[in-house]
Amino acid sequence: MIKVFGHTAPDTDSTGSPIIWAWYLNEVRKTPAQAVLQGEPNAEALWMLKRWNLDKPQIIADLAPGDQCVIVDTNNPAELPAGLDGADVIEIIDHHLLAGGIKTRVPINITVRPLACTATIMHDLIGEDMARAPESVKGAMLTCILSDTLEFRSPTTTAHDRAVAEKLAADLGVNITDYATEMFAAKSDVSAFSDEALLRLDSKEYDLGGKHLRITVLETTSPQTLLARKDALLAAMPRVAAADGADEVLCFVVDILRKEATLLIPNEFVRQLAERSFGVPVTGDSVVLPGVMSRKKQIIPVLAL
Repeated sequence: MIKVFGHTAPDTDSTGSPIIWAWYLNEVRKTPAQAVLQGEPNAEALWMLKRWNLDKPQIIADLAPGDQCVIVDTNNPAELPAGLDGADVIEIIDHHLLAGGIKTRVPINITVRPLACTATIMHDLIGEDMARAPESVKGAMLTCILSDTLEFRSPTTTAHDRAVAEKLAADLGVNITDYATEMFAAKSDVSAFSDEALLRLDSKEYDLGGKHLRITVLETTSPQTLLARKDALLAAMPRVAAADGADEVLCFVVDILRKEATLLIPNEFVRQLAERSFGVPVTGDSVVLPGVMSRKKQIIPVLAL
């Protein structure tokens, strides 16, 4: 049984894409496969599962030696199971920069394309067999694309992402604006998450100049709800960094509707990093970054010490 999984702290794309590809392997390629997750999905991903009557994939802690697996929505070893070196990676499908470090036993299929969403890539790879996909798979694919593009607001959005999403919405009889509003409302409801859980909710690990960073992006249509917890989040950052083996936690609250991010400033190091990276003066415990929405395109590439 092939295990299909994405990165740790699974967002909507890393929850939906394993489901999509496991369906394709099982139903089209006739190859037994199982979608699994590395952690509890975020609120929007859970909403997607309920909306399309999809079972939540099993959560795994690691891989066993010899496990066959397909990696989706990441190629970064820091976001993958510790036992990956002993597993048998047979395919990678991703839309992030190449991180390097994954070793395979034999040559494999690797598809990395500059699109906003892994699910868009899967749509293309599945091709004409998409006509066989059930509504649940098409619904997951649409949700992934709208999530990763922030309903086409993100600078990572391509014309192809939009075209695929519009085709899926037409097939499903879904109004994109109304559907995305429901999605983002689910994403914005973080009342059930502790401060520590929020800082891990949608985060990636990144090394910069000898510093190991946890970079958290919280996308919301209700930024005031998150910013009301600013003091508690600032206080939780050192605890999360210490527990996770990071030097610092960077937390960006992205306002989907205003198309801007607020970076929380817990200490002098983050203040200097913000000023050098984004060219803005910082005088308090947060700074607004107009136009910044994408960790992949507008945050990680410009970070500088």
